[in-house]
Parts: sequence; C-alpha cells; structure tokens
Amino acid sequence: MEVPLEDRTAVADSQAVQPQLAASEEAVAFLLSIEPAELQKCVFPDSLVTVSEGGREVGEFTVTLEFAQRLHRPCLLLHAHSRGALDDTPCGTTVTAYLSTDLEILEEDHHEYVKPQGQQMERRCHMVQRDGQMFIEKVTAVGEEVKQQNDSYALSVVKGLVTEGSNLLLMRLMALRKAVPQNMVFISFGQQLHITHTTYRELGPKLLEVGRESLEVFGVERTVDSGEDVPTTWQCYFLADGHLASRVQVGSPVTMRLLKLPPRPGQYLADDKLLFAKIPLVLEEDMELHCKYLDRKEELKADHATYMRKHPELRALLADFLQFLLLRKPDDIFHFAKEYFLPFASRHPPGPSFQ
Repeated sequence: MEVPLEDRTAVADSQAVQPQLAASEEAVAFLLSIEPAELQKCVFPDSLVTVSEGGREVGEFTVTLEFAQRLHRPCLLLHAHSRGALDDTPCGTTVTAYLSTDLEILEEDHHEYVKPQGQQMERRCHMVQRDGQMFIEKVTAVGEEVKQQNDSYALSVVKGLVTEGSNLLLMRLMALRKAVPQNMVFISFGQQLHITHTTYRELGPKLLEVGRESLEVFGVERTVDSGEDVPTTWQCYFLADGHLASRVQVGSPVTMRLLKLPPRPGQYLADDKLLFAKIPLVLEEDMELHCKYLDRKEELKADHATYMRKHPELRALLADFLQFLLLRKPDDIFHFAKEYFLPFASRHPPGPSFQ
C-alpha cells in the first residue's frame, strides 16, 4: 500500500531532525595513528579459562591473530572462540574477522548460540565490505523459527566502526600504549542493525593474581549502547606485554581468567617445542580454513578426474572386480582381493587368478 504524500514528508522530516550517530574525532584519530610496528607486537594468541563465582571451571576463551591476505590485500585475521555453560546451559561465541591495518572491517562472521533444554537459540551476523558499502546479514533462529535481517551502509557513514572482532585488537593496542585517550567514542551496530555508540575508558592499573604471582595489570572498560535496552559493559585487564589477563561482563556470574603466565618469546620446552595453548579447531567456523579446505577438495577432484580420463582401463578393472566380488560374495574380502589382483603384480608370474 502506497504511503500518502503527507506521511512520507513527515517521515523525511523526522529522519532529517535525527542526526546520524558518528564516532568522535579522537576515536578516528586513534585508528589512524596505528603503526605497523605496534601491530607486529599484537600478533600472539590468548587463552583464558571461564570460572564461575564458586571457582569452578565452566568454559574457555581463546583468541588468535595473524597476518594474512584477503583479495591480495594485506590484512590481519582474528579468530576468537568461547564456549562453556551458564547455569548448566551450553553456550558459545565464535568471531572470525579480516581487519585492515587501521582496524577497518573487511569481513567478519559472528556466531552465537545458547542451548537450553528442548530448544536452541542461535544468532549469526555476517558483514562484508564491497563496492564502497558495508553489507550486513543477520540470521536469528529460535527453535524452528528463523528471522533474517539485511542492511547496508556507505563506508563514509561507518567511519570509526568497532565490532566484536576489531574490539579485541583495539583493546590490545590501548593496553600496549598503557593509555586510553579521552572521548574514545566509536560506533557499532545494535540488535536491529542500526548504528549505536561504543565507549572506552581507562580503569587504570591494579594488582591481579596470575598463577602464583601478583602482577600489575592495566584495565580498559568498554560500554556498548544497545539503543533499546540497558547498555552492556565489559571490563578487561591486560599484562604489560598486551596479553589478556581478565575479562568480565559487568553483572555476569562468570569471569574469564588467565591461570598461568603465557610463554615469553623464544621460550622452549626441553624437547624444543614451543609452548602454545591448544586452540579448538572448528572447520565450519573458520572462514579462511574452510575456504582452503573447499579449494583443496575441488583441486583433488579435478586431478582424480583427469587421471581417470587418461586411464579408462581403471574403470573397467574396478567394474570387473566388483562384479566378480558380488558373484562370489566371499566372507574374507581382503583375501579375495589379494588373490584377484595378485596376477597384476609386476614381480609375479602371469597365471589365472583362481584355479
């Protein structure tokens, strides 16, 4: 049904008086000030354990970061994964993001799930930069009900955008600089894919127990304005080298903690193997690895098909063997195959397969 002209005018006037949210000048300047040498110091893994209020381990949180390429463009590939249980309900989050050297989002996939008894809730948000636009697709599934949302923004509108992927690297940089400038107001996307604000502020240093040591850590607080509900606040503390030591959502009954100090660069075990945390591999949730797997799969299929076209006798040989096998139906198939193919051995004198 067509909207009356006066209603359309009212909507246009309403949109005109509502200013588009934007990142602060200080936030944009921070992103532009990032140097390659700083990024080099950020390329390391993090591994934390999720602990309940009673001290029980209920999950884990891991982050990996490496240099990569996307569409022949140098970038950073970040993969974060958390899984555990909240009130004995399994839940988890996976984030895979390709980031430019100034933390611009090239592509990101954000997947969350909660599995209460009898019903699964799942949410996936995929965003990709293409043709001067940021395209966003969000799919929410509750049981059998699936809801999909799509939106797009000009890149000039989302200048200073921070997502779940770029947030982790942004806080590492702040921790390494040991300073969070004033008025660090970035933009992000709310539940309905509209633009909201994300604010960072410095918590300052404090002492934190890591293993058997008491270390001074640097704190950064992140507050996400949802636009419809109460803002969500996270508090993170970092070691002097940028490793994440503690991460907690304000009001949550669980805390992510570093239980032992990460290995120093060049630190080896007695068997000369580097000390790295074990990172869970989920093929379907790692975009780069999944693409490599699909490419390799197609490459092998094409190679095998080419070989079979060059050797048509292979199909005939296998067809004869299978037909003979089904006619005889032997109990010991391995022995039957051995006797059948024995005459084809180069060092065996020719003769009949079966007497």
